[in-house]
Amino acid sequence: MQVSAPVIRIALGLWFVYSGAEKIFVSGLDRFTYDISNYKIVAPPLDAIAAYTVPWFEVVAGLCLAIGIFRKGAILTIFGLVCVFAVCIGWAWFHQLNISCGCHGDGAPIQYWSKVAEFAGYFIALAWLWWVEVRWLKRF
Repeated sequence: MQVSAPVIRIALGLWFVYSGAEKIFVSGLDRFTYDISNYKIVAPPLDAIAAYTVPWFEVVAGLCLAIGIFRKGAILTIFGLVCVFAVCIGWAWFHQLNISCGCHGDGAPIQYWSKVAEFAGYFIALAWLWWVEVRWLKRF
């Protein structure tokens, strides 16, 4: 396994732990429910169910990725989360919604082009980690 793979794996994992923990413990799940409802994709109570579960998936998958356990599952889980986030952001952009993305509870409106760059970075990092993981497992 390359030296940079653990660095990227740990950094990305800790970023998702931070993002999920921020929603749970700092801005609060009620705020995240409000942010999700602003997308107008799901109606209550599905917005609350998403708001109360997604951050925990972020924390658990991020911890697994950072610690190095269940790496493939963590990569796939984070990939799934990023895909859902990207679809939601695309929906909001298509409908020209001037809302907060809900990522860190700051209430600032979405900067759509910066989100495109952010998601591109996630997808590149996750694809590279997956490639390294699969290549590393083929050695045995």
